[in-house]
Amino acid sequence: MSEWFESWFGEEYVALYPHRDAAEAEHVVDLIENTAHVPHGARTLDLACGAGRHSKVLAERWWTAGLDLSEVLLRLAHREMSEASFVRGDMRVLPFRTGAFQLVVNLFTSFGYFSDDASHLRVVKEVARVTSRGGTFVLDFLNTAHLRDTLVPYDERIIGDRIVEQRRSISDDERFVIKHIGIRGTDKEYVERVRLFEAGDLTFMLKAAGFDVTHGFGNYDATPLSQESPRVILFGTRL
Repeated sequence: MSEWFESWFGEEYVALYPHRDAAEAEHVVDLIENTAHVPHGARTLDLACGAGRHSKVLAERWWTAGLDLSEVLLRLAHREMSEASFVRGDMRVLPFRTGAFQLVVNLFTSFGYFSDDASHLRVVKEVARVTSRGGTFVLDFLNTAHLRDTLVPYDERIIGDRIVEQRRSISDDERFVIKHIGIRGTDKEYVERVRLFEAGDLTFMLKAAGFDVTHGFGNYDATPLSQESPRVILFGTRL
């Protein structure tokens, strides 16, 4: 049985979410540069790179490769950065040599997609394997506490001539946030499901994989992490 993310990030996803914030990508990469102090030109991996929004900014400072499972999003990334190295693959089994990268980033909640927690830990261990000793891993995830307090159960967006309805809920076991995306007047519906990891859970996984967690921020402007923060941004140094 396939996972939801194997089919969702395709043509329909691109049509329903045509624009992402380029300025936001600049802000998070500024935060990475100012915090991690990775030498310019260092080998960098944009893990779950999607259409390359962050890869484009990362590549202005470091040699950057991107990995994603979606062929559709990778084609868009290649269109924007024809000379860049984009690879199709599963983040649980990274097709790179041990210690290949000095910087690995996983941005904009491109984590927590799997049904079992062992798979999530496997991802972090794979990241540790391909990160050189002394290198940096940046994990940018939603803040579960903030999401629980501010969850919007329903909203609508007009995209072209379509009305897109979004329904959000917490699973009965309280382990996942689930979003149902439907197009009014059609039978099309898509589902996103993300594991609700607390900051402590993420820190535990990084440490278990061999990272020393050195910094934690609550937003791209480097504000301290708190219950009210919209994000959990962790920096880990490979031991």
